[in-house]
Amino acid sequence: MAHDREISEEQEFLDRALDALDHMRSEARSLRDSAAVATMRGAGDLVERDVVMGTALQRLDQLAIGDQSLFFGRIDYLDKDDGPGDTYHVGRLAVSDVDLNPLVVDWRAPVAEAFYRATGVEALGLARRRHVAIRGREVLGVEDEYFANEFGELQLPEDAARDATDEGLLDGGLALGGPGALLAALGRARTGRMGDIVATIQGEQDQIIRHPLAGVLLVQGGPGTGKTAVALHRAAYLLFTYRATLERQGVLVVGPNPLFLNYIENVLPSLGESGVTLSTISGLVTNVEVRGRDSEEADRLKGDVRMATVLARALRTRQRPLRADVSIPVGRAIVVVRPEDTADIVERARRRPGNHNQRRSAVGRELAARLASRYHDRFVRDQSEEAGGLNELADQIRGTYEFKQLLQRIWPRLSGQDLLHDLFGAPALLRAAGRGLLSDDETSLLARERSETLEDIRWTKADAALIDEARILLGPRKRPRSLIKPLETGILDGVDLDSFSGDIRAAALREAQRLIPTVSAELDEAEFVTYGHIVVDEAQDLSPMELRVLKRRDLTGSMTIVGDMGQATTASSSASWNSVLEVLEPRRSPTRVDLTVSYRTPQEVLDFAAPTLRAASTDLEPPLPVRRAGFTPVVDVVARQEFPAALVEAVHREIEVVAPGRVAVIVATQRVEEIVEILRHGGVAAVDPRDQDSKGLAADLVVVGAEGANGLEFDATVVVEPGEIARRGARGDEKVTPRGLRTLYVAMTRPTRRLAILATGELPETLR
Repeated sequence: MAHDREISEEQEFLDRALDALDHMRSEARSLRDSAAVATMRGAGDLVERDVVMGTALQRLDQLAIGDQSLFFGRIDYLDKDDGPGDTYHVGRLAVSDVDLNPLVVDWRAPVAEAFYRATGVEALGLARRRHVAIRGREVLGVEDEYFANEFGELQLPEDAARDATDEGLLDGGLALGGPGALLAALGRARTGRMGDIVATIQGEQDQIIRHPLAGVLLVQGGPGTGKTAVALHRAAYLLFTYRATLERQGVLVVGPNPLFLNYIENVLPSLGESGVTLSTISGLVTNVEVRGRDSEEADRLKGDVRMATVLARALRTRQRPLRADVSIPVGRAIVVVRPEDTADIVERARRRPGNHNQRRSAVGRELAARLASRYHDRFVRDQSEEAGGLNELADQIRGTYEFKQLLQRIWPRLSGQDLLHDLFGAPALLRAAGRGLLSDDETSLLARERSETLEDIRWTKADAALIDEARILLGPRKRPRSLIKPLETGILDGVDLDSFSGDIRAAALREAQRLIPTVSAELDEAEFVTYGHIVVDEAQDLSPMELRVLKRRDLTGSMTIVGDMGQATTASSSASWNSVLEVLEPRRSPTRVDLTVSYRTPQEVLDFAAPTLRAASTDLEPPLPVRRAGFTPVVDVVARQEFPAALVEAVHREIEVVAPGRVAVIVATQRVEEIVEILRHGGVAAVDPRDQDSKGLAADLVVVGAEGANGLEFDATVVVEPGEIARRGARGDEKVTPRGLRTLYVAMTRPTRRLAILATGELPETLR
C-alpha cells in the first residue's frame, strides 16, 4: 500500500534524525564536561570557561524536547528544470547530521512559512505538504496534500491514493492546512494543560505569529479561534527571530488569573523557550498579597482611570506645612519652627522634578539649613556658644529624633500601601482627593475601616493596580541593598549530576556557582522590571488602571494584545479596543487583525451560543466554525429538589461519553464550593482546580467559576443555572445584564465536543 510505504519512508527519516539529535546532545554534554574540568591559567581562561559552560547548558536545555515529536511535517517544492525540488522536514528545533547537513528545520525559520501558508490558490511553490503523526520514536501515519503547478498539473506519485480528510469538517470553502491532522488534534482528549499547535497552525494564525516585532499588534478572536495559542507561539517566534535583543530585554506573558497561567505554562517550554516570564497583573505588583474581593461597584470604580488623579491629589494632601509652631532642641537651646518656615519649603519641593520620596531629602536639607542658620545667628555670632560650621550644625539637627518626627509630619516617607491605606481609611482625605471627580456614593464605596497593620489588610486585585500607581508617584523608599543569591536558581536544572564522576560533578557545581551573579541589587517595591515585548491574553477584561500597570512595564512599545470584546466579563472591563489603546498610548500606529475561524468550538455549540452573544454585544458576530461534533446541546430544567440528582446524572453522562477526556461544571463563582459538595455527596470525585492540593485542571472533573473560565477548554461542559450567570452585576429586578450574558457566552463556548445546560430557575430568553 502507498500509505504503508510513506509511513516506512518517514520512519526511516525519523530514526536518522533522532540519531543526529542524540549526537548533538552528546556534543553539548562533552562541551559541558570539558569546560567543568578545564585547567585555568589566568583571568581570561576563567571568563572563557564561564562562557563555554553557559553555552553548553543552554544548548542542552534547547535540545530537551521530552516526549514531543521531533518533527511533524514535510514540504516538497515543485521540480526544477535540472532535477527534483527541495524537500524540508519541519519540526520543533533545527537538527543537523554529523556533517552539518540540515535534516529538520525549525518551525520558526523563514523556509518553514510555506508549510503553514500554502493554499490551493497560493501554493508558494509547493508540490506537496505532508503532515506526519509521531508518537515517541514511531511514525503512526501521514497525510499528504498536493498542489498544482502553474499549468494546473499535480505532481502525484504513480500509485498515490488521496484519502478523504473532510470527515467532521464543514463545507464552506475555508482553506485549511492539513485538515486531517487538524481534526485529529482537535478530537484528542483534553489533558488539563494547553498543548502547542505547532503542527497544525493555520494560515491566518501564521501571519499573526510572524508579524514584525515593532509596535502594538491587536488580535481580536472569538471562542476557539486559537488566539491564546497564537499569542504564545508568537512569543516563541519573536524570541527565535530577535533572540539577541529579547534575551537581554525579556518577554512577559500576562494572563487573567493563576489558574489560566497553570493551564498554559507548558506551551513555551514545549517550543524550546523557557526564558519567558508568566504573570497576572497583580503578580507584577510585588509584596502585595491579594486576599480580598471587591463588590462589583467598587471594582468598577477602582479600575476607573479617574483614580490616577485621585491618588495624585491624595499624595498632595500629605505634603503639608505646619499649622502651629514646633520646638526642636539643638544643643542647649531650643529652636522654634514656624508654619511660615515650612510653607515656602513645601511649595518649592512640590515644584521640583522627581517623585515624592526623592524630594523628601531636599525638604529635610533645606529646613535643617534654615534652622542651623537661625541657631548660628543667635548663639554663635555673639559668642554665647561655640559651634562648628553651618553644614555640621545642619547635620546635627537632621539627626535629632524631634526633627525626624517633624519631617515625617511635613513630608512623610510613604509606600504605596501606606498611601492607599491612609486614603481609604480617612473619609476626610477621600473627600478632598475626590472633590469634583467622585460623587458622594463613590466616595463611600472606597471608604473602609483602618486596619491595625498593613499585614492585616485584605488587598484586592483592584487595590494592587492602585498601589502600583501610587508607587510611581512616591518612588523608592530606600536605596538598593546587595545580597547574595542562593545556588538554587535553576542553572543546573535538567542536568543529572549523579551520572558523572566525582571530579566532574564537583567541577560542575563550582562552575554553576561562578555563573550565578553573586551580588545583585535588591529592588525597592517601587522599582520594577521592564520588558522588550509583552503578550497580554484576555486583555478585554483589564481595567484602565490595570492597563497602566502594563504600560509601565513596556520598554520598547512592542506588545501583542489578545482578546475578545464579546467575552469581556469583569466589572471594570474596557469598553472597546479603542479605549484600551487610549490607555496604552502606542508609540506608533497599532495593527489590528481578526481571527475569524473557530477551530476548537464545534458548529453546534457556536450556533447554540450565538443568540446570547448578539444579545450582549450587538456589534459582534461569532466566529466561523470548521467542524461539527455530531450532537445537539442538551437543556434540562428541573425542580429545585431534583437538582442534586439531576446534576450528578448529567455529569456521569458526560464523563462516560468523553472519557478519557476532561469535564467541567461551570457555575456562578460563589456556588463553586456548594456544587463540589453536591457532586462528592453523589459519589462523583469533583475538584475545585484553585485548590493547591488538587490535580488542578488535570483532574477528570472540575468545577469552575464562570468568571474565571476565560481561555480554558474541556471536552464536555455542564453549565449550571445559566440565569444566575446571566444576572451577573444586575441591579434591582434586572434578569440579565450585558456583562452577565457575555459571561454566559464564555461558559457555553468552553467545550470541544459536548455542552449541557442544567437549571432550576427561569432560563435566559436567549436559551429558550
